[in-house]
Amino acid sequence: MKWKLDPRTKLYLLILANLLLFFHVSRTVQAILVVLFLIPFYCAGKRKSALRFAVIYGVMLAADLWLIPKAEGFFLHFISLLSVGVRMMLPCLISGAYAFTTTTAGEFVCAMRRLHLPEYIIIPCVVVIRYFPTVRQDYIQIRNAMALRGITEGGMSFLRHPVRTLEYVLIPLLMNSNNVAQDLSVAALTKGISIPGTHTCMTELRVTWLDWIWAALCTVPVILFLGGIL
Repeated sequence: MKWKLDPRTKLYLLILANLLLFFHVSRTVQAILVVLFLIPFYCAGKRKSALRFAVIYGVMLAADLWLIPKAEGFFLHFISLLSVGVRMMLPCLISGAYAFTTTTAGEFVCAMRRLHLPEYIIIPCVVVIRYFPTVRQDYIQIRNAMALRGITEGGMSFLRHPVRTLEYVLIPLLMNSNNVAQDLSVAALTKGISIPGTHTCMTELRVTWLDWIWAALCTVPVILFLGGIL
């Protein structure tokens, strides 16, 4: 059974995840919030992504706990610092991936207008939401075209042929990215997103009791940390 939180709740979780970096919370609080972020991500149907993030966080946490007390030498110090940095960034990546992969452009626009945000903030955000999936599809098409011509194949081709990948993949992708951004902006404006006045939305959003409970569950560990309990 799939269930999703309201886009406004997802935005609150994303802000809360960024506050973890500001407050520099403990490992216990961070681990609790990572679990609370992963549960709705998993229940929204993104099981592979949620499990992938869980494995990465578990590995980084284990490396952090094991390497920091025993870190001697440049290599172990570097691995320890890398694990700490990745572990601290993962809550932001998890909440951001959950918010952007489970929210449609229509839901996002409706939620932002419910929050009475100005259009000059809503329009760029909508373009960003549509931008990355479009660029990803362009990347897949470029890789398929290269494989069809026998230029490069496999996921490790970048390491085997970095110059060739830079020439045939990254440069066309970067050149096409500007056109994608312009096309998405024109598409959004063509649909009347910037017309002044009252807008209607076919998407019905409602903050349910589950949204309130989940927002409270994610807030409690941070409050306990600030209070010196955790």
